[in-house]
Amino acid sequence: MYDAITDVSGIEVGHAEDMEALTGCSVVLCREGAAVGVDVRGAAPGTRETDLCRPATLVEKAHAVLLAGGSAFGLNAAAGVMRFLWERGIGYDAGVAKVPIVPGAVIFDLALGQVAWPDEGMGYEACRRASSEYVPQGCVGAGAGASVGKLLGPGQATKAGIGTASIKIGGITVGALVVLNAFGDVVRPEDGRIVAGARSPGDGSFVDTVRELQKGAGKAAFGATNTTIGVVATDACLTVEQTNHMAKVAHDGLARTIRPVHTMVDGDTLFALATGKVSGEWDLLSLAAAAVYAVERAVLNAVLLATPAGGLPSGLKE
Repeated sequence: MYDAITDVSGIEVGHAEDMEALTGCSVVLCREGAAVGVDVRGAAPGTRETDLCRPATLVEKAHAVLLAGGSAFGLNAAAGVMRFLWERGIGYDAGVAKVPIVPGAVIFDLALGQVAWPDEGMGYEACRRASSEYVPQGCVGAGAGASVGKLLGPGQATKAGIGTASIKIGGITVGALVVLNAFGDVVRPEDGRIVAGARSPGDGSFVDTVRELQKGAGKAAFGATNTTIGVVATDACLTVEQTNHMAKVAHDGLARTIRPVHTMVDGDTLFALATGKVSGEWDLLSLAAAAVYAVERAVLNAVLLATPAGGLPSGLKE
C-alpha cells in the first residue's frame, strides 16, 4: 500500500510539469476501462466529456482522466493522452477505430509563474511516466501552479499542489487524487484550524476568509480563477449510477476541508472510477464514506506536501 489512489487495482498515475512556468498535468490511467461518474459543483468549471460520464449514455467506461493546469487551454493536453492510448489499441471500439474516452478538468494557474499551459506533448509525457506504484505529491503535475486562499488576490495566497490518499475496506480499496486550487482556506476538520489560505499583507498571518466574507469582503474577490478538481476510484464493481453517486458524495471531503467551497468563483469537479478488479462483499454506503475521508486526506496532503514557489509560501506543516 502506498496510501495513494494507485492502491486501487487497475489505476496508474503520471505527472508532467514545467516548474519554470508553474503549470502541468496529471493523468489517471485505467487501461482496461472503468465505470465513470462525475459531479460538478463549482460555478466556474473547465471540463471535457463530463456529459458522457453521467447515467443513460451509450459509453459507460473511461480509459483515463486528465487533470490539468492552464485553464481552458490545458484541456488540449487530453489530445496527448488520447494519442498515447490509441497507439496501444486502447479505447471504445467504434468499429473503424478504437476511441479512447478521456474526461478531464482544469484549474486556473495562469496568475502564478508564466502564462503557459500543458499541451498535447505534456499530456503524452504524463502517460509515459504513469505508474501503479508511488505517486509524487505537492508541487508536481497539475499541482505545479496550484494555490489556495485568493480573497486578497493571488499575491496573498498560499502555495498548494496535488495530494492523494487511500483507504482499505475489507478487500476493497478506495483512493483519491486531488488538485487543490481553491478560492477558500484549507482547514483541519478536527479543530477548524487554518493550515493554508489567504494571508494578511501585514504580518503574513492567515485571514479567515469565511469571516471576512461575512463582513462583505466578497466584493473584492479575485475573479473566477479557482477550482479544486480530482478523481476518486475504487476496485469494486459499480454501475454507472453508483459511480456517479460516489462522485457526488465525495464532495463532502472538500466541504470538510475547504472553506468556503463550491463558490461562484470555483469550478469544483470530482470524477469517480470503478475498475471492478476486486469481487466480494461491499456496500455503497461504506464506499461512499471512505471516498469522503480519502478526499479529505488528499486535500490536506496537497497543502502539507507543497513547497514554496512563485513567490508564495507553503502552509503549516504540523
